[in-house]
Amino acid sequence: MILNFLAFCTLVATLAALPRLIIGPTAADRIIAAQLAGTGTVATLIVLGTADKTPALFDAALVFATLAAVSGLAFVALQRTRL
Repeated sequence: MILNFLAFCTLVATLAALPRLIIGPTAADRIIAAQLAGTGTVATLIVLGTADKTPALFDAALVFATLAAVSGLAFVALQRTRL
């Protein structure tokens, strides 16, 4: 029960980054919000996987963590080529 509430809290914290992701004045603000959303998604999936004892959610969390890391690296590489 408490893990489901914790998963809900992490989901709400993840959704808090959504306005900055959409409205963010600069690309750096948007990528930081995307990194925060990715981290929150991973946290939510891990907590839900623990609460429901579902190993597939851990695999999905691993995929989201990898995508978040790759998107951050791609953003940095893109910014270096523009300078």
